[in-house]
Amino acid sequence: MNSFQSALAHVLAQEGGYVDHPNDPGGATKYGITRATLARHRNIQPANKLPKSEVRHMRKSEATKIYHHYYWRPIHGANLPSGLAFCLFDFAVNSGPARAIKTLQALVRVPQDGRMGPVTHAAIKAALNLRSEGHLIEQLSSQRLQFLRRLRHYSTFGRGWRRRVASTRQQALKIAQSNSSKTKRNKMVYLQGYKTYITAALMLLVGVAQLAGAEVPNFDQANVGQLIMEAFAIIFLRKGLKESVFN
Repeated sequence: MNSFQSALAHVLAQEGGYVDHPNDPGGATKYGITRATLARHRNIQPANKLPKSEVRHMRKSEATKIYHHYYWRPIHGANLPSGLAFCLFDFAVNSGPARAIKTLQALVRVPQDGRMGPVTHAAIKAALNLRSEGHLIEQLSSQRLQFLRRLRHYSTFGRGWRRRVASTRQQALKIAQSNSSKTKRNKMVYLQGYKTYITAALMLLVGVAQLAGAEVPNFDQANVGQLIMEAFAIIFLRKGLKESVFN
């Protein structure tokens, strides 16, 4: 399951099926897709020309396309760490991509234009160099909840919103923790690789020196040809291992 599929599965579990709550400003929704969003996707204007029955009968495949086009792509989910993307996507679905992006932009201290661009990406990268992905998820979740508490419908939907933010935060942190563990393992493999290369380089230097007639100590009692062959074998074996880990 890729990052989008994981984030979408979470959103669909939160949103459920067809709902037409009288106090919900979004009106009729299914899978979290409002009547207005579905009308926009189908190029129907104004939105009230789209019968509510069309919302009720919307297929999940169409909802998936809408979520990818109108929510995942605007937040550049594929270009973000998967835990942060998970958190930001749910925020975008719940409150709109522009609001979610502006909140993140405020956290990384760039102009809040509600659009993901190179400046915002650079700021996110810089922020993640200073603090963990999990820390940024915590901050984003906190700011999201503060925003929701200011809404006039909070008294009606606040309890559900709090549960949703908490659930999203928890899942996003799990993903971030998994990302962190993988990064640490990769770094360890990479550092161990340097030690291997140094050993191989020393073996190669000793072998070449002996071949040139220089008086140098034997390396592990090996002859010249054996040293050189083993050095090359180590280098190429290590290269293959590194490529299998990082590709």
